[in-house]
Amino acid sequence: MIYLELFLGFLKVGFFSFGAYAAIPLIREVVLEHQWLSDETVTYMIAVSESTPGPIMVNLATYIGKSQGGFLGAVVATLATVLPAFFIILLITVGLKSLMKNKYVQAALGGMEPCIIGIIMATGAYMIFNNCIFIGNNIVCDMKSVLMTGILIACMYGYRHVKKQKMSPIMLMMISACLGMVIF
Repeated sequence: MIYLELFLGFLKVGFFSFGAYAAIPLIREVVLEHQWLSDETVTYMIAVSESTPGPIMVNLATYIGKSQGGFLGAVVATLATVLPAFFIILLITVGLKSLMKNKYVQAALGGMEPCIIGIIMATGAYMIFNNCIFIGNNIVCDMKSVLMTGILIACMYGYRHVKKQKMSPIMLMMISACLGMVIF
């Protein structure tokens, strides 16, 4: 019975709360309504959930589920919390497939691509220059970072020249991780 109560209670939280902090009053209401924890304990758990990695709703659901139904209770409460968002994203994805064929959507995305590339490049340049030190009229940069950036650019353009296609971002991330381990 506790598993069904956990599932329905946290399903309500997952469906009707938008954003982490907006969920707190609803979680408090559900927990106090079922008398799973005292108001003071809920307050402490909110503080702990804010300080631990991950979404606050999931952290609270996992803790409350564990306290009420053990490991299985934690799984049930966590799943109930994330299922609504999962299905909403699934529906949006299905809708996007047909929307992506629209010529106006394609034009808008084509116009956004250079902007996104510019933002990423500006962030990269900012990170490189943020690691530089100005000594008089000279700029001293972290040569490891400059070397790694140069290697990544060379890999990207070399791949494009040899394979005649763009390199996968995942491949770039893997190369970057390996270079980071070697260089740093």
